[in-house]
Amino acid sequence: MDTIEQRVKRVVARELGVEEAKVLNVHSFAEDLEADSLARVELVLALENEFDITIPDDQADGLQTVQQAIDYAREALGSAVTA
Repeated sequence: MDTIEQRVKRVVARELGVEEAKVLNVHSFAEDLEADSLARVELVLALENEFDITIPDDQADGLQTVQQAIDYAREALGSAVTA
């Protein structure tokens, strides 16, 4: 079974057209991975689909790095398990 980190990186790589091995936790979607605003919206939608979660717009705006997306998915899934 893939970890949350692996799944996030796979989605990022697929949506932004980069090699999965080159997606690092410290990468910024806009600066390092060159994702424009539309690509970031599509990335959020893909993450929502991958993890079956909802990411509100105000929270999505705060997801600027791969690590932030990983942390958000972990927290959302942790909350879903304990709810």
